[in-house]
Amino acid sequence: MTSPEKSCRAVERKLMNRADLAKAIRSAKQQGKSVVFTNGCFDILHIGHVRYLQDARSQGDLLVVGVNSDASVSRLKGPGRPVVREEERVEILAALECVDYVTIFSEDTPVELILAIKPNIHVKGGDYKPEDLPEADAVESVGGEVRIVSYTSTETEGWSTTNLIGRIVQNRNG
Repeated sequence: MTSPEKSCRAVERKLMNRADLAKAIRSAKQQGKSVVFTNGCFDILHIGHVRYLQDARSQGDLLVVGVNSDASVSRLKGPGRPVVREEERVEILAALECVDYVTIFSEDTPVELILAIKPNIHVKGGDYKPEDLPEADAVESVGGEVRIVSYTSTETEGWSTTNLIGRIVQNRNG
C-alpha cells in the first residue's frame, strides 16, 4: 500500500509549468513514447471526465492534461464559474492514475500550449468536430493528429459539469 506522503509526492511530480513540461515531453518522445494531449476546464470532475481521460490515455504512452485557469474558465463559461479553483482541479486530475502530467494554461484555447509541447495526438470529446477546433491547425503544424473520442465508447452522454450544476440547483430548489 502506498503511503499518503508518497502519493502526494507522485501528484506533485505530475504538476508542471509549461517550460518543464515541454522538456519532459521532448525527453519522452526521444525515448520513442507517444504523447497524448487533451485539455479542458474539468470543473466538478465527474464520471464522464474520468472515462474520457482513460480513453484518451489509451491512445498513447503518456497523457498530458492542460487545464484552463480560473480566469479563462470565467471568460468561457461565464460568471460563477469555475466552481472548483484551478489549484484543486489540477491536484484532483494529477491524482488520477491515467494522467501523467497536468499543467494550467491561461489562454482561452490550448494553441500556445500545443505549440510548446508538440503532442503526437490531441484528443477531444465527442461533442467536438476536428474542423471546429481552434487548435486543430496547431496540432497539425507540430506533426500531431486530432482524434475525437465518441461519447458512446465512454458511455458519457448527458454528463457535463453544466448539467450537473443544473441538477444540483434543481434539487436544491425542490
